[in-house]
Amino acid sequence: MSEIDVERAVDPIALFGLWMKDAEGDELNDPNAVALATATREGVPSVRMVLVKRVDAQGFCFYTNAESQKGAELSENPRAAMCFHWKSLRRQVRISGSVRELPGGDADEYFHSRSRLSQLGAAASEQSRVLASREVLVQRVQELEREFPREIPRPSYWRGYVLRPERIEFWKDEEGRLHDRFLFTLRGEVWQKERLFP
Repeated sequence: MSEIDVERAVDPIALFGLWMKDAEGDELNDPNAVALATATREGVPSVRMVLVKRVDAQGFCFYTNAESQKGAELSENPRAAMCFHWKSLRRQVRISGSVRELPGGDADEYFHSRSRLSQLGAAASEQSRVLASREVLVQRVQELEREFPREIPRPSYWRGYVLRPERIEFWKDEEGRLHDRFLFTLRGEVWQKERLFP
């Protein structure tokens, strides 16, 4: 694990990249897994795990069915929060901000980078809706496999999103629960950093 001086860091995206690199070396499964919280227009929250596929100057990118519960909530309330928890490293990162859709080309590129079965599953699924039986899903996948023997077109409802961070908090476990917490808040175009009580 690299020794990163959080106290001297000024760019939270660069710092996140270093922490993610550590996680990729130490976490056994899906270091890019994150709890994503969304809410309805009325503020009723919902949370689930998703995989962040890219982090850059735009923000934290993920892909999903726009007709799913999370997609519907993001459509009516385009704000969200994320929490990465890397237990083996005893670290977590919390992010919150606005969410917008990525261009269709980004979604096309990522969709076609997935395995064929994953593409078929995404095309067959009416995500978050009631499913009568597993057999119905399997049958839909088989039908699509016959219909598209070569390339599977990306469904129009399968889209990419980017969470544009306004707040990023880095948490590092310390002995006696004297944890280190640093909050970066975006003020205009400048990140301001504060240390928080644990």
